Amino acid sequence: MELDAGDLIARIRARDADAFEALYDAYHRLVYGVAMRMLGDASAAQDVTQSVFLKVWSSPDLFRSGNFSAWIVRVTRNRALDVLRSRNAHQEVELPEALPETDAIEDIAFARLDAAAVRGALATLPPEQREPIELGFFGGITHDEIARRTGIPLGTIKTRIRMGLRKLRVALEGAVTA
Repeated sequence: MELDAGDLIARIRARDADAFEALYDAYHRLVYGVAMRMLGDASAAQDVTQSVFLKVWSSPDLFRSGNFSAWIVRVTRNRALDVLRSRNAHQEVELPEALPETDAIEDIAFARLDAAAVRGALATLPPEQREPIELGFFGGITHDEIARRTGIPLGTIKTRIRMGLRKLRVALEGAVTA
């Protein structure tokens, strides 16, 4: 039985906790993997994951239709960018945690599997599409900044990212069904 995120979102709008749990089970590894890749910090990635799913529960109408995976990755990316911007605005000395984090080993392993699938799909893209995607999604910089750094016009950057993301979606959908 294939998961239909649109149906689950409709049930979440009706406050169906079972539908939310099923959606979380299906997508939390993807969300955590994107956040971990962007932030490089397990605790911050967990916070972003929690924030993203809290947003799904509290505002399910934000997802209207289309590819739910792409939508939730975009929400995750935006939330992780907020965290990165906040870090830059409030440079603080980080204290090491006293206790090691052993509970999340399984989550980290699954996130790495998702990350491995994304890295594999990224490797299939031509460099002119892969590089701006990596800079934007995993480097946490805006399209404008990518254009400035590379000297490539903003419209070209956006087109390359859009084309690359379409290819990634096809490659990752193939990886999920395999």
